[in-house]
Amino acid sequence: MKWYLLRGMVLLACLTVSSCDKPQSLAVSPLVLEGKTMGTFWRVSLAGVDSTRGTALQQAIQQQLDEDDHQLSTWKTDSVLSRFNQYRGSQPQPVSANMAHIVTMALRIGIKTAGAMDITVGPLVNLWGFGPDRQPTHTPDQAEIDAARALTGLQHLKVIQTGEGQWLQKDLPALYVDLSTMGEGFATDHLARLMEKEGINNYLVSVGGAVLTRGKNAEDKPWRVAIQKPTDQESAVQAVVDLQGHGISTSGSYRNYYELDGKRISHVIDPVTGRPIEHKLVSATVIATTALEADGWDTGLMVLGTEKAKQLAIREKLAVYLITRQDNGFTSWMSPQFAAFIQTQ
Repeated sequence: MKWYLLRGMVLLACLTVSSCDKPQSLAVSPLVLEGKTMGTFWRVSLAGVDSTRGTALQQAIQQQLDEDDHQLSTWKTDSVLSRFNQYRGSQPQPVSANMAHIVTMALRIGIKTAGAMDITVGPLVNLWGFGPDRQPTHTPDQAEIDAARALTGLQHLKVIQTGEGQWLQKDLPALYVDLSTMGEGFATDHLARLMEKEGINNYLVSVGGAVLTRGKNAEDKPWRVAIQKPTDQESAVQAVVDLQGHGISTSGSYRNYYELDGKRISHVIDPVTGRPIEHKLVSATVIATTALEADGWDTGLMVLGTEKAKQLAIREKLAVYLITRQDNGFTSWMSPQFAAFIQTQ
């Protein structure tokens, strides 16, 4: 769950950074709404919106997110995705346009990352205790890992789109699709579209570790987002960015983990090895046109590790910020595209 990543990586730095060191007057205070969804938290900050709209907007936001959760949840047995996972045939199954869109994006990023971002990795996620199943009592052996890996693979999943609708099809009956790695970005984009539908042009919306902004804050300045240092001090800021209307998402490895057989087990699973990652990359932040796209890329980069992530970011011209653990602390690297978003003040 990326709520850990929001607390650890993408920090909404006071929302209006320019006034973090002084109380805001009522005249410039944003309307802030928040709640829970998808096992994490959502937050919406609005500028220039009358507070009397708060109750109606809160209800509309929660309804939208509940609908998204009903589409994507692997924890709810009656969700659209769970029903697809439970289906053991190979006939195309009807899905919404939104579901087809998120899977199409996932498949595209999966190919570009050489399978590092794999939405069929669910059996391995469950095996290592980060899905609906309980945490394992022993470290999975190679036979268990191989058995789970045999149930995965992007090549077994297809999106079919025609003038009559959209379908998902699998040629491996037990294929298990897990969209949680992109669900927060998907929901964040939906909140942005909801704000536009409501005639709101100045907002910052976030679900878990995914954030998207438009317009300006209550002080008529750009919304700014802080990337937190990989420490337990949530106010320790690594860098501050002006998203300029883009989405941002961070994947990290240092908070969502557990100890098993004397070893730290990361929630980030490498689909190739079938095991949790062990390299020194601790976070990957991506800025993209949509929060969904950023949410997909950050996971793949996190799996790849520092050097391969750098190569991919340069090749694909991605806006990427990486933090790597070193013996004496941490080092950071950003792509040229990311540097354009960095704020120096």
